[in-house]
Amino acid sequence: MKNLAGLMKQAQQMQTKMQEMQARLETIEVEGSAGAGMVGITLNGKGELRRISIDPKLADPAEMEMLQDLIVAAHADAKRKLEQTTAEEMQRVTGGMNLPAGLKLPF
Repeated sequence: MKNLAGLMKQAQQMQTKMQEMQARLETIEVEGSAGAGMVGITLNGKGELRRISIDPKLADPAEMEMLQDLIVAAHADAKRKLEQTTAEEMQRVTGGMNLPAGLKLPF
């Protein structure tokens, strides 16, 4: 029973750390860019779009398709950076513990 109690205590500590990590992720912002910085996207730690910046030179109606493509590319860049940041935070919280593939925490 001693091992079970220790396991439960570890699970509670992990849950507390996960909640702290989620709170930290809510406060961070990551930026992605495309077109040599002509289009920028800012996401919060939950992946929600917060800001878009567009170089005024791209406002030419003839360039709208390119502008749209750059916005999509900048969002993909920001999303990739967010996933990397989240993975680093998760690694810190789990202490390098190898969790099964596809396991999402918190439960």
